[in-house]
Amino acid sequence: MNGTARDIWVYLSASPLAGLTFTLVAYQIGLWIHNRCDRHPLVNPVLIAVALLSGLLILTDTEYGVYFDGAQFVHFLLGPATVALAVPLYRQFAHVKRSAAALAVALVAGSLTAAGSAVMIAWMMDASRELLVSLAPKSATAPIAMAIAEDMGGLPTLTAVLVMLTGIIGAAFGTGILSLIRVRDPRVLGFALGLASHGIGTARAVQLGETAAAFSGLAMGMNGLATAVLLPLIATLLL
Repeated sequence: MNGTARDIWVYLSASPLAGLTFTLVAYQIGLWIHNRCDRHPLVNPVLIAVALLSGLLILTDTEYGVYFDGAQFVHFLLGPATVALAVPLYRQFAHVKRSAAALAVALVAGSLTAAGSAVMIAWMMDASRELLVSLAPKSATAPIAMAIAEDMGGLPTLTAVLVMLTGIIGAAFGTGILSLIRVRDPRVLGFALGLASHGIGTARAVQLGETAAAFSGLAMGMNGLATAVLLPLIATLLL
């Protein structure tokens, strides 16, 4: 950056709302591109926003901590946004109740597969224990996954990146893969997206309708709980 541009950036970045403003603008750009592409799952607005913000931080040589000081209000809103998923779940509670047994089996199988497949592949590539435990909770929502990784001796920051990548990949390719194997039931689609791809997958499920959103939010919450209970127990037994 030249001197004038750097001076302007220093002035702007000093504002506590700068990070929040840039985050909202980047997401709106991503959402505009997403809508222009007929909401194609591969054109994920979160991925576009992350790329734009990463490029901005690199270009301006800004540390992540400085950016987060201003953008943390968005982080705070993750809690209320997650709780708001209870609304479609409440409306679809009759469907959930009828599918309780199947959902329980799918939850255990999905949670173990999500963690086990990633850990097994990394283990076969001779990954360190630290990397294995950082990778294991990748399909849980970020706050839970980071806490699990830290408690098990992993790297929470690495886990956060893996969680985000998992969510973006699942949201981008999940519906296409499920369509290829002729899965079209919105309950199954939503539950699979929420279980494998947490919040970002749930955002994709919301686009598929209220039923998919309800089952995705349920899967995200239940998988977070199952991961928090099962992973430390399995790690204690195996590692």
